[in-house]
Amino acid sequence: MTVHLVPVDEAYDLRLSLSLFGGNSVPNVDIGPGEVWWASRTPAGAVTVALTRRDAAVAVEAWGPGADWAIEYAADIIGANDEPATFVSHHSVIRELHNRLAGMRITKTRTVFAALVPSIIGQKVVAADARQSYRRLVRRLGEAAPGPRDMMLPPSAKTLAETTYATYHLCGLERRRAEVIRFAAKRAFRLDECAQLPLPDAYSRLQSLPGIGPWTAAEVAIVALGDADAVAVGDFHLPNTVAWALAGEIRGDDDRMLELLEPYRGHRGRVIRYLLLGGVAAPRRGPRLARQDISRM
Repeated sequence: MTVHLVPVDEAYDLRLSLSLFGGNSVPNVDIGPGEVWWASRTPAGAVTVALTRRDAAVAVEAWGPGADWAIEYAADIIGANDEPATFVSHHSVIRELHNRLAGMRITKTRTVFAALVPSIIGQKVVAADARQSYRRLVRRLGEAAPGPRDMMLPPSAKTLAETTYATYHLCGLERRRAEVIRFAAKRAFRLDECAQLPLPDAYSRLQSLPGIGPWTAAEVAIVALGDADAVAVGDFHLPNTVAWALAGEIRGDDDRMLELLEPYRGHRGRVIRYLLLGGVAAPRRGPRLARQDISRM
Protein backbone atom coordinates (compact mmCIF):
# COMPACT_ATOMS: atom_id res chain seq x y z
CA MET A 1 0.00 0.00 0.00
CA THR A 2 1.48 3.35 -1.08
CA VAL A 3 1.15 6.14 1.48
CA HIS A 4 0.36 9.52 -0.02
CA LEU A 5 1.50 12.57 1.95
CA VAL A 6 -0.44 15.85 1.87
CA PRO A 7 1.58 18.82 3.16
CA VAL A 8 -0.17 20.87 5.87
CA ASP A 9 0.88 23.87 7.90
CA GLU A 10 2.08 23.54 11.47
CA ALA A 11 -1.21 24.66 13.01
CA TYR A 12 -3.39 22.21 11.05
CA ASP A 13 -5.60 20.04 13.27
CA LEU A 14 -6.90 16.85 11.64
CA ARG A 15 -9.61 16.09 14.19
CA LEU A 16 -11.00 19.63 14.27
CA SER A 17 -11.05 19.86 10.51
CA LEU A 18 -12.87 16.56 10.02
CA SER A 19 -15.23 16.95 12.98
CA LEU A 20 -18.22 17.54 10.68
CA PHE A 21 -17.82 14.07 9.15
CA GLY A 22 -19.91 12.77 12.04
CA GLY A 23 -17.36 11.67 14.61
CA ASN A 24 -17.62 8.36 16.39
CA SER A 25 -21.41 8.72 16.58
CA VAL A 26 -21.77 7.25 13.06
CA PRO A 27 -20.64 3.82 11.78
CA ASN A 28 -18.62 5.17 8.84
CA VAL A 29 -16.28 7.43 10.84
CA ASP A 30 -13.69 6.49 13.47
CA ILE A 31 -11.71 9.28 15.12
CA GLY A 32 -8.81 8.33 17.33
CA PRO A 33 -5.67 10.01 18.70
CA GLY A 34 -3.84 11.47 15.72
CA GLU A 35 -5.89 9.63 13.09
CA VAL A 36 -9.24 9.57 11.35
CA TRP A 37 -10.82 6.70 9.41
CA TRP A 38 -13.62 7.56 6.99
CA ALA A 39 -15.70 5.24 4.80
CA SER A 40 -17.80 6.80 2.06
CA ARG A 41 -19.31 6.54 -1.39
CA THR A 42 -17.43 8.53 -4.01
CA PRO A 43 -18.17 9.13 -7.73
CA ALA A 44 -15.57 6.41 -8.40
CA GLY A 45 -16.97 3.88 -5.93
CA ALA A 46 -16.75 2.87 -2.28
CA VAL A 47 -13.66 3.82 -0.30
CA THR A 48 -12.17 3.66 3.16
CA VAL A 49 -9.59 6.32 3.90
CA ALA A 50 -7.09 6.33 6.77
CA LEU A 51 -5.69 9.77 7.64
CA THR A 52 -2.77 10.15 10.04
CA ARG A 53 -0.90 13.30 11.05
CA ARG A 54 2.85 13.01 10.42
CA ASP A 55 4.93 16.08 11.20
CA ALA A 56 4.29 18.59 8.40
CA ALA A 57 1.93 16.32 6.47
CA VAL A 58 -1.12 14.10 6.67
CA ALA A 59 -0.52 10.51 5.52
CA VAL A 60 -3.35 9.16 3.37
CA GLU A 61 -4.06 5.47 2.71
CA ALA A 62 -7.14 4.30 0.85
CA TRP A 63 -8.86 1.01 0.00
CA GLY A 64 -11.65 0.11 -2.42
CA PRO A 65 -12.74 1.14 -5.93
CA GLY A 66 -12.64 4.80 -4.92
CA ALA A 67 -9.07 4.65 -3.56
CA ASP A 68 -7.38 6.43 -6.48
CA TRP A 69 -10.10 9.09 -6.46
CA ALA A 70 -9.61 9.68 -2.73
CA ILE A 71 -5.85 10.02 -3.16
CA GLU A 72 -6.33 12.46 -6.04
CA TYR A 73 -8.59 14.72 -3.97
CA ALA A 74 -7.01 14.08 -0.57
CA ALA A 75 -5.91 17.70 -0.09
CA ASP A 76 -9.50 18.87 -0.61
CA ILE A 77 -10.92 16.13 1.60
CA ILE A 78 -8.81 17.11 4.61
CA GLY A 79 -9.14 20.86 4.05
CA ALA A 80 -5.50 21.44 3.11
CA ASN A 81 -6.59 23.75 0.27
CA ASP A 82 -8.69 25.93 2.56
CA GLU A 83 -7.38 29.49 2.78
CA PRO A 84 -7.95 31.00 6.25
CA ALA A 85 -5.09 33.49 5.90
CA THR A 86 -7.42 36.26 4.71
CA PHE A 87 -9.64 35.90 7.78
CA VAL A 88 -9.82 39.00 10.00
CA SER A 89 -11.46 38.99 13.45
CA HIS A 90 -13.80 41.89 14.23
CA HIS A 91 -14.95 40.75 17.68
CA SER A 92 -12.96 39.71 20.75
CA VAL A 93 -14.79 36.41 21.12
CA ILE A 94 -14.05 35.49 17.49
CA ARG A 95 -10.43 36.58 17.87
CA GLU A 96 -10.04 34.26 20.88
CA LEU A 97 -11.70 31.35 19.07
CA HIS A 98 -9.66 31.94 15.92
CA ASN A 99 -6.47 31.70 17.98
CA ARG A 100 -7.66 28.68 19.99
CA LEU A 101 -9.00 26.79 16.97
CA ALA A 102 -6.35 27.92 14.50
CA GLY A 103 -5.94 24.39 13.13
CA MET A 104 -9.53 24.05 11.91
CA ARG A 105 -9.93 23.96 8.12
CA ILE A 106 -12.98 23.85 5.85
CA THR A 107 -13.15 20.55 3.97
CA LYS A 108 -14.24 19.83 0.41
CA THR A 109 -14.99 16.10 0.34
CA ARG A 110 -16.70 16.38 -3.08
CA THR A 111 -19.06 13.58 -1.94
CA VAL A 112 -22.13 15.77 -2.25
CA PHE A 113 -24.84 13.13 -2.16
CA ALA A 114 -23.16 11.33 0.77
CA ALA A 115 -23.18 14.64 2.70
CA LEU A 116 -26.74 15.42 1.66
CA VAL A 117 -28.35 12.37 3.27
CA PRO A 118 -27.43 13.17 6.91
CA SER A 119 -28.25 16.83 6.21
CA ILE A 120 -31.77 15.89 5.12
CA ILE A 121 -32.11 13.69 8.18
CA GLY A 122 -31.12 16.69 10.32
CA GLN A 123 -33.94 18.88 9.04
CA LYS A 124 -36.01 20.36 11.89
CA VAL A 125 -35.16 17.72 14.48
CA VAL A 126 -32.97 17.55 17.56
CA ALA A 127 -29.36 16.77 16.63
CA ALA A 128 -29.31 13.64 18.81
CA ASP A 129 -32.37 12.29 16.99
CA ALA A 130 -30.77 13.02 13.62
CA ARG A 131 -27.60 11.14 14.58
CA GLN A 132 -29.66 8.21 15.84
CA SER A 133 -31.66 8.03 12.61
CA TYR A 134 -28.53 8.19 10.46
CA ARG A 135 -26.88 5.41 12.50
CA ARG A 136 -29.96 3.24 12.05
CA LEU A 137 -30.04 3.94 8.32
CA VAL A 138 -26.38 2.99 7.85
CA ARG A 139 -26.69 -0.16 9.95
CA ARG A 140 -29.86 -1.34 8.19
CA LEU A 141 -28.99 -0.43 4.61
CA GLY A 142 -25.21 0.00 4.52
CA GLU A 143 -22.58 -2.64 3.89
CA ALA A 144 -19.09 -3.54 5.01
CA ALA A 145 -16.50 -0.98 3.97
CA PRO A 146 -13.33 -2.02 2.11
CA GLY A 147 -10.02 -2.12 3.93
CA PRO A 148 -8.66 -3.49 7.22
CA ARG A 149 -10.91 -1.59 9.64
CA ASP A 150 -14.31 -2.92 10.74
CA MET A 151 -16.47 -0.09 9.39
CA MET A 152 -19.67 0.34 7.42
CA LEU A 153 -20.38 2.23 4.23
CA PRO A 154 -23.42 4.49 4.03
CA PRO A 155 -26.20 3.06 1.87
CA SER A 156 -25.76 3.43 -1.89
CA ALA A 157 -27.95 5.85 -3.82
CA LYS A 158 -29.58 2.88 -5.58
CA THR A 159 -30.49 1.26 -2.27
CA LEU A 160 -31.89 4.50 -0.84
CA ALA A 161 -33.96 5.13 -3.98
CA GLU A 162 -35.47 1.63 -3.89
CA THR A 163 -36.07 1.30 -0.15
CA THR A 164 -39.72 1.46 0.91
CA TYR A 165 -41.00 3.94 3.46
CA ALA A 166 -41.54 1.17 6.03
CA THR A 167 -37.75 0.82 6.44
CA TYR A 168 -37.20 4.57 6.68
CA HIS A 169 -39.86 4.66 9.40
CA LEU A 170 -37.93 2.06 11.40
CA CYS A 171 -34.93 4.39 11.18
CA GLY A 172 -36.93 7.21 12.76
CA LEU A 173 -37.82 9.16 9.62
CA GLU A 174 -41.28 10.40 8.74
CA ARG A 175 -42.52 10.15 5.17
CA ARG A 176 -41.53 13.70 4.15
CA ARG A 177 -37.79 13.31 4.86
CA ALA A 178 -37.83 9.78 3.51
CA GLU A 179 -39.28 10.95 0.20
CA VAL A 180 -36.74 13.80 -0.03
CA ILE A 181 -33.93 11.25 0.36
CA ARG A 182 -35.49 8.88 -2.19
CA PHE A 183 -35.95 11.68 -4.73
CA ALA A 184 -32.37 12.94 -4.24
CA ALA A 185 -30.98 9.39 -4.48
CA LYS A 186 -32.34 9.06 -8.00
CA ARG A 187 -30.26 12.13 -8.92
CA ALA A 188 -27.11 11.31 -6.95
CA PHE A 189 -24.79 11.55 -9.98
CA ARG A 190 -26.06 15.03 -10.86
CA LEU A 191 -25.66 16.07 -7.24
CA ASP A 192 -22.06 14.88 -7.04
CA GLU A 193 -21.37 16.98 -10.14
CA CYS A 194 -21.96 20.02 -7.91
CA ALA A 195 -18.37 19.66 -6.69
CA GLN A 196 -17.20 20.68 -10.18
CA LEU A 197 -19.47 23.73 -10.42
CA PRO A 198 -19.00 27.32 -9.25
CA LEU A 199 -20.58 27.65 -5.80
CA PRO A 200 -23.62 29.71 -6.92
CA ASP A 201 -24.44 27.06 -9.54
CA ALA A 202 -23.92 24.25 -7.02
CA TYR A 203 -26.31 25.90 -4.58
CA SER A 204 -28.88 26.39 -7.35
CA ARG A 205 -28.72 22.74 -8.35
CA LEU A 206 -29.01 21.55 -4.76
CA GLN A 207 -31.97 23.81 -4.00
CA SER A 208 -33.76 22.85 -7.20
CA LEU A 209 -34.68 19.56 -5.51
CA PRO A 210 -37.93 19.41 -3.54
CA GLY A 211 -37.24 19.57 0.19
CA ILE A 212 -33.76 21.07 -0.16
CA GLY A 213 -33.64 24.66 1.08
CA PRO A 214 -30.93 27.08 2.21
CA TRP A 215 -30.33 25.31 5.53
CA THR A 216 -29.72 21.89 3.99
CA ALA A 217 -27.66 23.29 1.11
CA ALA A 218 -25.38 25.14 3.55
CA GLU A 219 -24.94 22.02 5.69
CA VAL A 220 -23.76 20.18 2.59
CA ALA A 221 -21.57 23.02 1.31
CA ILE A 222 -19.53 23.42 4.50
CA VAL A 223 -18.50 19.74 4.28
CA ALA A 224 -18.56 18.73 0.62
CA LEU A 225 -18.09 21.96 -1.36
CA GLY A 226 -15.43 23.78 0.67
CA ASP A 227 -17.63 26.85 1.18
CA ALA A 228 -16.12 28.82 4.06
CA ASP A 229 -18.99 31.31 3.69
CA ALA A 230 -21.86 28.81 4.14
CA VAL A 231 -24.61 30.03 6.48
CA ALA A 232 -27.41 27.68 7.52
CA VAL A 233 -30.33 30.10 7.34
CA GLY A 234 -33.40 28.66 9.07
CA ASP A 235 -31.59 27.00 11.97
CA PHE A 236 -33.41 26.89 15.32
CA HIS A 237 -30.45 27.85 17.54
CA LEU A 238 -27.87 29.47 15.27
CA PRO A 239 -29.31 33.04 15.12
CA ASN A 240 -29.35 33.14 18.92
CA THR A 241 -25.78 31.85 19.10
CA VAL A 242 -24.51 34.49 16.66
CA ALA A 243 -26.50 37.31 18.29
CA TRP A 244 -25.16 36.37 21.72
CA ALA A 245 -21.55 35.99 20.62
CA LEU A 246 -21.31 39.09 18.43
CA ALA A 247 -23.75 41.51 20.08
CA GLY A 248 -24.50 40.19 23.56
CA GLU A 249 -28.15 39.74 22.57
CA ILE A 250 -29.93 36.68 23.97
CA ARG A 251 -32.22 36.27 20.97
CA GLY A 252 -31.82 36.88 17.26
CA ASP A 253 -33.48 35.96 13.96
CA ASP A 254 -32.01 35.13 10.57
CA ASP A 255 -31.93 38.78 9.46
CA ARG A 256 -30.06 39.83 12.60
CA MET A 257 -27.66 36.91 12.24
CA LEU A 258 -26.83 37.84 8.64
CA GLU A 259 -26.39 41.49 9.63
CA LEU A 260 -23.92 40.59 12.37
CA LEU A 261 -22.02 38.17 10.13
CA GLU A 262 -21.72 40.61 7.22
CA PRO A 263 -18.21 41.87 8.23
CA TYR A 264 -17.05 38.27 7.84
CA ARG A 265 -18.46 37.73 4.34
CA GLY A 266 -16.36 35.09 2.63
CA HIS A 267 -15.72 33.46 6.01
CA ARG A 268 -19.17 33.42 7.64
CA GLY A 269 -19.21 29.63 7.72
CA ARG A 270 -15.80 29.68 9.37
CA VAL A 271 -17.12 31.99 12.09
CA ILE A 272 -20.05 29.67 12.69
CA ARG A 273 -17.69 26.67 12.93
CA TYR A 274 -15.61 28.57 15.50
CA LEU A 275 -18.70 29.31 17.58
CA LEU A 276 -19.97 25.74 17.49
CA LEU A 277 -16.59 24.13 18.12
CA GLY A 278 -15.95 26.64 20.89
CA GLY A 279 -19.18 25.70 22.66
CA VAL A 280 -20.66 29.19 22.45
CA ALA A 281 -24.41 29.26 23.08
CA ALA A 282 -26.96 31.88 24.10
CA PRO A 283 -28.61 31.52 27.52
CA ARG A 284 -31.72 29.41 27.22
CA ARG A 285 -35.19 30.77 27.83
CA GLY A 286 -37.92 28.19 27.67
CA PRO A 287 -37.87 24.43 27.14
CA ARG A 288 -35.55 22.55 24.82
CA LEU A 289 -36.90 20.94 21.68
CA ALA A 290 -38.37 17.60 22.65
CA ARG A 291 -36.78 14.42 21.34
CA GLN A 292 -39.10 12.21 19.34
CA ASP A 293 -38.58 8.64 18.16
CA ILE A 294 -40.78 8.33 15.08
CA SER A 295 -39.99 4.62 14.73
CA ARG A 296 -42.12 3.94 17.81
CA MET A 297 -45.20 5.62 16.36
